[in-house]
Amino acid sequence: MKTIMSLLVISLFFTAFTVDTYEEEIKNWKNQRIESLKSEEGWLNLAGLFWLEEGENTIGGDKKNSIVFPADHSDAFLGKVILKNGKVSFESSKSSEVLKGDEKVSQAEVFPYTGKPVVLKHKTLRWFIIQRGDKYAIRLRDLEGPYLKEFKGIESFPLDQNWKVKAKFVPTPGKKLNITDITGRTYEQESPGKLEFKIDGKEYSLEAVGSKERLHFVFGDLTNKHDTYGGGRFLDAKGPDAEGFTYLDFNKAYNPPCAFTPFATCPLPTKENKLAVAIRSGEKYHGDH
Repeated sequence: MKTIMSLLVISLFFTAFTVDTYEEEIKNWKNQRIESLKSEEGWLNLAGLFWLEEGENTIGGDKKNSIVFPADHSDAFLGKVILKNGKVSFESSKSSEVLKGDEKVSQAEVFPYTGKPVVLKHKTLRWFIIQRGDKYAIRLRDLEGPYLKEFKGIESFPLDQNWKVKAKFVPTPGKKLNITDITGRTYEQESPGKLEFKIDGKEYSLEAVGSKERLHFVFGDLTNKHDTYGGGRFLDAKGPDAEGFTYLDFNKAYNPPCAFTPFATCPLPTKENKLAVAIRSGEKYHGDH
């Protein structure tokens, strides 16, 4: 009898320890998520997305510019961004201080770049060049922007460990997914494989992008436009183990950048990644973007 009671106590201890450890894991994940959104390279400080015209594009706080930056955080005329045959350079006006790193620049080649984007600075503003298909744009950040200042946190569904689902990895060598983003642009992206899993005994699957070692998913479900963001949510998973299995933890399903700012260009779920089930787990969304 004592042996049975001892085993029961040990079982209860490890169950409680597992739950507490998992709750702490999710809590830490949420804290890191918030810190990332608020960081200088996070999504909350986006303040503009400006598509470039071939040739010269003037920038600054004055409305006479081709591209108008926030007037309260910008000099009237900062200079011009020049797009020529897929290459982008910047020429500063003599009256304004624009920095590259900690050094004032009068001219800089900003695209293409190797590694991280070339970031230019002026007061609280930061900007760099992005490419979408055959189009080029200035992505502007404002470290004192309204979306950052007004951020109140993210509401989530109640934590439920049952939404951590074991999944089988099925490789799909050479497969490419046709991805459409929120602007309507379509592009191809390689898929290392898909995950097959069950919810309430019914089989589902999600096609991944990223790499086999770090799988990334853009998925939709029946909570979209009601409890969660209408354009779907994101989810990451570790690569499969030696037996080909990993876990999809829907408690870590998170909103795309477009849920926080109108200046992002988020991918939408493919037809295959729109799940005919309500995933009541992870981040919720109630907003206007």
